[in-house]
Amino acid sequence: MRRDYLFITGLALLFFFPFLGGVHLFDWDEINFAECAREMLVTGDFFRPQIDFEPFWEKPPLFIWMQALSMHFFGVTEYAARFPNAICGLLTLLLVYRIGNQLHDRFFGWLWVLAFLGSILPHLYFKSGIIDPWFNLFIFAGIYGFIRFRWQFFSQQPNISFWQKYQFVILGGLSLGLAIMTKGPAAYLIAFLTLMGYWAMRKFRSAGYVNHFILFSAAAAVASLIWFGLEVAMHGTWFIQEFITYQIRLFSTPDSGHGGFFGYHVVVLLLGCFPASVFAIPNLWGDNQPEEEVMETHTLAVCQRSDFATWMQIMFWVVLILFSIVKTKIVHYSSLCYFPLTYLAALTLWRHMHWEVKSKVTLALLPILGIIIGLVAASVPYLGQHLDWLKPLFANDNFALENMKANVHWAMWQSWPGLVLAAGSLVGLWFLLKQRIWDGSQIIFASGALFVTFTLAFYIRNIEGISQLAAIEFYESKKGEDCYIRTLGYKSFAHLYYSDKKPIVGDVHQDDLDSLIQNHQNKPVYLVAKLKDPAIPPTAPGFREIYRKNGFVFLEKRP
Repeated sequence: MRRDYLFITGLALLFFFPFLGGVHLFDWDEINFAECAREMLVTGDFFRPQIDFEPFWEKPPLFIWMQALSMHFFGVTEYAARFPNAICGLLTLLLVYRIGNQLHDRFFGWLWVLAFLGSILPHLYFKSGIIDPWFNLFIFAGIYGFIRFRWQFFSQQPNISFWQKYQFVILGGLSLGLAIMTKGPAAYLIAFLTLMGYWAMRKFRSAGYVNHFILFSAAAAVASLIWFGLEVAMHGTWFIQEFITYQIRLFSTPDSGHGGFFGYHVVVLLLGCFPASVFAIPNLWGDNQPEEEVMETHTLAVCQRSDFATWMQIMFWVVLILFSIVKTKIVHYSSLCYFPLTYLAALTLWRHMHWEVKSKVTLALLPILGIIIGLVAASVPYLGQHLDWLKPLFANDNFALENMKANVHWAMWQSWPGLVLAAGSLVGLWFLLKQRIWDGSQIIFASGALFVTFTLAFYIRNIEGISQLAAIEFYESKKGEDCYIRTLGYKSFAHLYYSDKKPIVGDVHQDDLDSLIQNHQNKPVYLVAKLKDPAIPPTAPGFREIYRKNGFVFLEKRP
């Protein structure tokens, strides 16, 4: 087993850590959190997050502390901003292997690792600088701690110490508290709905459930009060009130234009978690067995497997339904589903191996989606060489049309990751049909891991070149210059991070947009706007256009 842990660590080091700094951070989320961490280092205030050196109440500070610590060692770089999630990827793979091996066997542990490593979004997020990988890991570990405690509760030995009896529920609660410290009270809401959903399935008859849930919640509260309680004690309730108001707004209204249809996350999970998503489908419901039957029907191990599958099904549906209802639709909102999806995918393959249980839906969707996703990805370089074909689709979006004028080079050899995914789906299917489950699983998920890794390596610079590079190069050119920089007509954090903005001495509102436009300044002022109409370029009183590039217009007002 030690060799397996070393091998998994090697895979994480190989796939998650190299080239994290190969491209600039992307607006908004990546740059948002990295800027918070940079400002912590600049100001020395590590307690209250800031953006543009003003209080930032949208997120608690735990992940930002991780980024600030990483930047302390690696410098304020893209690699440092993404490094914490690479660590999270390593820990996630080790954890799912351990749980899978304990519940089932070594083969299952490896299947779960491969499902995480070889599925598109679960892999991609460990190479990003967003909060969600740590948020999801803490929630999953917290709920798993509660599950382990409940299993132990029905089979525990007499005369054990308090810690031996309650360690899993306490550690699980503390982990959930860290999730709250990472992204906010949504963590507790998800855990609460998952635990209540399980209790409801047991017709509210599970012995000791309420008391155990209270202890679990108390442990979570203790961990979260590390910051929330101290914030209130030191600064009063204003910051926390704004934080809670923001969380409510996310749930009740589409925030910052991030709306979408009700089934948005179904599509995201089906396509974004391929190939694990197609293997998970047969196990998304049914086959549940109550924990009380542990000692009454089958062996302890068999009942725990069935019970854990039930927990994963409940977690999946809670997250999917909750964030389908939430008005704000963003891809990573449903990312906690990656844990149950990959587990249930591994369960399908494990059952396929042991009992030759085959799913017609899975065997049909695997090649269809593999070919579609692979060929669409493989066609990107060709479309990049023939952008004129795409322009009619964006006839009413002048900014997108200007983006397409970016000087990026596409070569047809860049298509091979998509072809690998399509071929891997077909070859892997052939092995599955031949009942060579392990060989087929390795091929399918290896093709997924290679697809993500090399698609990022080949495409991401060109995608950035089209979407944001012109603006970021301008911000970087102003680093070290004593000036003001603002965006005009759209929201961004890139100008703060890439111009290395310093705190303003004196009136902190002197660089508000209205003030910069209306008042005379003693140093240069730069505005960056998006070109919505070439016939009517963006303007501001007293500013002149310096140049425009790839949809961005750069304006200047001299002192």
